[in-house]
Amino acid sequence: MDYVLHEVLEVQEMAAFKSNCLTKSKTMKALVADEKLKRIMENDVQISTRQLKEFSAILSKAKQ
Repeated sequence: MDYVLHEVLEVQEMAAFKSNCLTKSKTMKALVADEKLKRIMENDVQISTRQLKEFSAILSKAKQ
């Protein structure tokens, strides 16, 4: 599948945003005392990690 430049740039932008969110969730999770909030943040870390892998796969296909 071929991607046009603006699509690749949008995926890169989403990946950068998700990467920032992941870093923040991982960092802040250590400071959270509430167990429910901690579980939510752990879930966000897992989802964000999966999404970043998907973005990476899309970007590798775009470079081919």
